[in-house]
Amino acid sequence: MIKEEEIWKILEKIRDPELGVSIVKMGMIKKVELKNRKVLVECELTTPACPLKKEIEESIREELRKIDGIDDVEIKTTAKVLPSRRVLPEDILPNVKNIIAIGSGKGGVGKTTVSCNLAIALAQNGAKVGLLDGDIYGPSVPKMLAIKEPVRTDGKKLIPPEVHGIKVISIGFFITEDTPLIWRGPIISGALRQLFTDVDWGELDYLIVDLPPGTGDIPLTLAQTLPNAHGVIVTTPQPAAYSIAMKALMMFRKLNLNVIGVIENMSYFICPHCKGRVDIFGSGGGKELADKLGVSFLGGIPLDTEIRIGSDEGIPIVVSNPSSEAAKAYHEIAKRLAGKLSIISYKLLKT
Repeated sequence: MIKEEEIWKILEKIRDPELGVSIVKMGMIKKVELKNRKVLVECELTTPACPLKKEIEESIREELRKIDGIDDVEIKTTAKVLPSRRVLPEDILPNVKNIIAIGSGKGGVGKTTVSCNLAIALAQNGAKVGLLDGDIYGPSVPKMLAIKEPVRTDGKKLIPPEVHGIKVISIGFFITEDTPLIWRGPIISGALRQLFTDVDWGELDYLIVDLPPGTGDIPLTLAQTLPNAHGVIVTTPQPAAYSIAMKALMMFRKLNLNVIGVIENMSYFICPHCKGRVDIFGSGGGKELADKLGVSFLGGIPLDTEIRIGSDEGIPIVVSNPSSEAAKAYHEIAKRLAGKLSIISYKLLKT
C-alpha cells in the first residue's frame, strides 16, 4: 500500500513551470494526507493571481493518479504573496511586499486607466492592493474610480478610501477639480513623500503607483522615492509612442528600478458589427520594444469604447463588464505581472 512518504517523493519530482525548481523544495506543498485511497494535497502558491495555477494542479493530479492504490486526488490551493524587494530599516513602506511603478514616456496612452484596472484585477484575484495616484498636476484616479468620500484620519495618519477592493490615495482628494496647482519642485517632492508616509496603507501585497507621464522632475522624484520598486511601461503600438516609451524605460534603469515589462494599450479594435480586428495604431510596437530592451511583453489591451465609458463614469471595465475581451486582457496581464514578481521573490529568498 502506498505511503505518504512515497507521495512526497513523487511530488518532489514536479517542477514549477517557470523556475524549473521542485514545488516541494520551493515550499509550495504544505500538507499531504492519504485516507481511504484518496489523497489530499495542500498547495500554497506564491500569489493568488498565479498564471500557472491550473498547470501546477494538473501536474499534481496526473502524477498521483498514476499510482496504484489512489482513486481520487483533491487539491486545496491557497496563496501567500512573497516580497520581491528587500525592506531596509529606513524603508518608508515596510508593510508593502511589492511596489510597481507604472510609467510612460508621454501622456495619452491610457496609463492611468491601465493602472486602475490592473490594481482591481489583482484584488479580484485575492490580493491586498493599494493604488497611489502620483500625477500631482493632473490627478484623474478619483474621477476614474468615482471616489467622492472625504479622506478620513485617525489623528496620526490618513485613512485611504477603499473602492472595488483596493485602497486609493491621490492629491485629487485634497483639491477641487478646477484648482490649478502652481507648485515648484521642492513642494511637489514633499507632497509626493506625504502620499507614501502619511497614509495608513496597512499590509499590502501590491502597491501600484501611477506615475505622471514623461521623464521630468515629478516622475524622477517619485521614482527616486520608491524603495526597491519595479517598473512597468505602458505604450501604444505606433512608432512615435514606441520611441518615447523607450525613454521612460531608460529612466527607470538609470534610477536602478528593475523593469519587469511592457504593456501595449489600444493594441487593436474589434468591430462591434463584423467582429473583425482592426489595428488602428499599427501593431507590434509594444512587443518590439520589450524584445529590444530584453524585458517581458506582458500583453496587449484592445481599444474598446466601454473602457472610455467606464473611465468617465467611474466604473472600470474589469468591474462593469468582466466577461469582455478587455477585462480578460487585464486579468491575463495581472497574472503575468504577479508571476514575474513571484520569480523575483523566489530568487531573492535564495540570495
